[in-house]
Amino acid sequence: MARKSIEIESFQHANPIPAATRIGPLVVSSITPPTNPGSRDVPDSLEEQIDNLFTHVGQMLTGAGATWDDMAKMTFYVTDPAASRPALNGPWVERFPDPDSRPSRYNMKVEGSGPVKISCDFMAYVED
Repeated sequence: MARKSIEIESFQHANPIPAATRIGPLVVSSITPPTNPGSRDVPDSLEEQIDNLFTHVGQMLTGAGATWDDMAKMTFYVTDPAASRPALNGPWVERFPDPDSRPSRYNMKVEGSGPVKISCDFMAYVED
């Protein structure tokens, strides 16, 4: 089964790491930063950082031939779980409105010393 690297316009890693990889029906992302699309700038607000994450993830899904319906799990790495949970809920329900068909989600607390308040990775499964 051939592996395909997924690169996107909105961000690129500094190291030789793709934004995501697809092998058969499985799509797995690398760590996704909350940077503004097309730059390495990180916005100040948590809400803007979340918007950027969903922009990047959406581009990765498209690049892999997937949609939000193919999402199996998202993990968010957060500096403040109490603030991030409610901030994520709006964009989450927007993309996954059916409560009987939502992917798994986990918020993992991480230490942060810079402007990054949240990052993520994901796993999707695409049935062709």
